[in-house]
Amino acid sequence: MKLGIHFMNFTHPGGGAALRAAVGDTAVVADEAGITRFTAMDHYFQMENFQTAHDPMLEGYSVLNFVAAKTERLELGLLVTGVTYRYPGLLAKIVTTLDVLSGGRAILGIGAAWYEREHRALGVPYPPVAERFERLEEAVQICQQMWSDNDGPYEGKHYQLAETICEPRPLQSPRPPILIGGGGEKKTLRLVAKYADASNLFSTSIEDVGRKLDVLRAHCDAEGRDYDAIEKTIIGRVDPSGDVSGFLREMEEYAKLGVDLVEVAPAMPDPARFVTQLGEKVVRPLAEIS
Repeated sequence: MKLGIHFMNFTHPGGGAALRAAVGDTAVVADEAGITRFTAMDHYFQMENFQTAHDPMLEGYSVLNFVAAKTERLELGLLVTGVTYRYPGLLAKIVTTLDVLSGGRAILGIGAAWYEREHRALGVPYPPVAERFERLEEAVQICQQMWSDNDGPYEGKHYQLAETICEPRPLQSPRPPILIGGGGEKKTLRLVAKYADASNLFSTSIEDVGRKLDVLRAHCDAEGRDYDAIEKTIIGRVDPSGDVSGFLREMEEYAKLGVDLVEVAPAMPDPARFVTQLGEKVVRPLAEIS
């Protein structure tokens, strides 16, 4: 199993001036430790179920481009892009830019968006949930078209593009991987089966993840899609300063379900030390789990 770093906490005792080193040093340590992936959130306010809307939050793609300049191997993506925040044609260009400047390491992580308060506060339209899922499907279609040889128009219900030119092309072939985040069984997992290269689920329990993967498999069967071709990822928790054996045993159970990668969030005030400990205690034994 592979390991990812999900950098979601920007509340540093040193304030905003300390974040350059906190993010940069953590990414460099992760790159050197053999960690596979570095992700950030796509929020403009910190999540209220984590801290408060007044706590620090950095814009996600800016974070990833900063990390790209400091690293050589880490895969880079948002977990996940909110479909409401960027026009899809511009999103394709943003991810392409990340892919080119990182040397081919970008992932498009995308979802239907949910944080109503930051939408309302910042003047971003917040459509009903059914419309957000319609927009999510169209956004994925647009990105796929912009990363193909078809630079003609796109006509959707919500988005109309006269041309889908994207130059330079992404470095990855045929395109950057697409990850759709969320565990909604009727809509989200159907879209994963239809379009995505990867899925991301909360590791609420082994039983719950197993059930959702069964639902994903059924959607793949309905779409004529190879279930095994989709990377399965989860968000987990571990304290690398202590005994990690319980975490590793839990990951063995998730691996039996077919989970390929687990993301964990480093803790402040020293996220680089957190990741150093992951490299010392977790990366190698986790890689031996299959």
